[in-house]
Amino acid sequence: MKENAINLRSGNVIEYEGKLCVVVKNDIVQPGKGAAVAQVEIRDVRTGNKSNIRFRTQETVERIRLEQDDYQFLFADGDDYTFMHQANFEQLIVPKDIIGDPAAFLQEGMTVEIETFEGEPLNVTLPKHVTVEVVEAEPVVKGQTATTSYKPAIADNGVKVMVPPYIDVGTRIVVKPEDGSFVERAKD
Repeated sequence: MKENAINLRSGNVIEYEGKLCVVVKNDIVQPGKGAAVAQVEIRDVRTGNKSNIRFRTQETVERIRLEQDDYQFLFADGDDYTFMHQANFEQLIVPKDIIGDPAAFLQEGMTVEIETFEGEPLNVTLPKHVTVEVVEAEPVVKGQTATTSYKPAIADNGVKVMVPPYIDVGTRIVVKPEDGSFVERAKD
């Protein structure tokens, strides 16, 4: 579908020079003399390379529609992660480099959203919050609870998380998978 370059928004996927690219940023630049241009920063979906492009405001680009479906995480085999489509039960294997660091927070049976283009996985989105159990934590230092300091702890998936001093070994905590930051103590 053709779309004017000035209408592109962050997160849109376009085809540029035969490559799939996601728009990172789009600024309209109006120089003192001459026509306005769209300064677009894009990232190649497959390689991750970023580049800046200038489009005239009248130029059109090919905008790509991605399929977004819910998948259930089944298991990991080395650096390959296997997911099952929720509706048709087809399995999809996604390499770890597409998932990135949040792959450590995948749990068996977890429902994730996978964006695909012509059957090829491009992006995996985990839930906003994941519950993990603390298996190792430093003891509380006397007087440390009065300040807003955090201590390192290791979750059951092996990820290091900075937690408040009142969190001990065996406590279940809620964590954001995209950056591994502590949210709250689990309510279960």
